[in-house]
Amino acid sequence: MTNADNIFDSLKTDANGLVAAVVQDAANGEVLMVAWMDREALKRTLEEGKTCFFSRSRQKYWVKGETSGHYQVVKEVRADCDLDAILVKVEQTGAACHAGYRSCFYRKVDSGGKLETVEEQLKRPEDIYKTP
Repeated sequence: MTNADNIFDSLKTDANGLVAAVVQDAANGEVLMVAWMDREALKRTLEEGKTCFFSRSRQKYWVKGETSGHYQVVKEVRADCDLDAILVKVEQTGAACHAGYRSCFYRKVDSGGKLETVEEQLKRPEDIYKTP
């Protein structure tokens, strides 16, 4: 049993064996994104030092930055008080969001209840994810 197994055994997962992973900039505390991890994703994250997640829609593992080059180097991993979510503090390279923003939380709800973009787009997705 690895350290990741010991940690994961302490966590409360959903029916699919997943736990929410909140990703935060280790330097300034900005929340960059939320994704999902299972036992293998957490193990790979801890062993490789880069965030690895499980995609619920694609049913496969993915390392943040593997196609964009915008990696997240893991600085610290924490579990919340209920043991049903983890916090991953990272050093972010480039945009964390696949839409080209530093954070996936680049929109806010205005006083009328509409979404308003409040962050600058660093890159257009077509410039990040070039197809061969």
